[in-house]
Amino acid sequence: MKNIAVILAAGKGTRLGESLPKQYLEVAGKTVLEHSIEAFERHPAIEEICVVVAPDCCEKVAALCHANGYRKTRKIIAGGSERYESSVAAIRAYSADDECNLIFHDAARPCVSAEVISNVVGALAEFSAATAAIATTDTILEATDNGVVASIPPRARLRNVQTPQGFRLNAIRRAYEAGLADPAFVTTDDCGVVARYCPDLPIRIVDGDRNNIKLTYSEDLRTIQRLLSH
Repeated sequence: MKNIAVILAAGKGTRLGESLPKQYLEVAGKTVLEHSIEAFERHPAIEEICVVVAPDCCEKVAALCHANGYRKTRKIIAGGSERYESSVAAIRAYSADDECNLIFHDAARPCVSAEVISNVVGALAEFSAATAAIATTDTILEATDNGVVASIPPRARLRNVQTPQGFRLNAIRRAYEAGLADPAFVTTDDCGVVARYCPDLPIRIVDGDRNNIKLTYSEDLRTIQRLLSH
């Protein structure tokens, strides 16, 4: 089945405190977005790339992709102000008749390895949904609204979710159609939509990587610089 990487790059990244959205910051000689695209450009299992950007950045990113000679980047589409709107835009960019997997990845994770991509793609041979994740090392507290400990989930069963997250197109389409019809719809990632609205579909957890960090705060830039410079 055809594997299409969807690079989600429409966010503003306000927590970083920079004048540019974080995906356009330069680190180790290239923008964060370029590093993320190139991880999938290099991967032999990825046949096509779709980049989802803010509406006013489509031409800028098209020029960047052309200048780099990216062969797999076939679609550059406008996303939304919320992450899920960008995912929906990517899903709608492909026909319901297309037999393919969509591999969603946050542009702000430029250190993703070929091994992690392979883990997610490989899981889709058996499962309709898969996510990279790593074991949680900290104890996690569930708090009440007034700041009191409500529960302490067993740490051995907890994972920190990463991207890529992969889905068979018909599965992620069905999940979002149900979610968007729900007046109480809210989500932070694509696996959460599948888990809530398609509970019949198991989501395979595959090994992520502690170096696959998400650029969120200014101190993350130094870590990513070090990782990408090796």
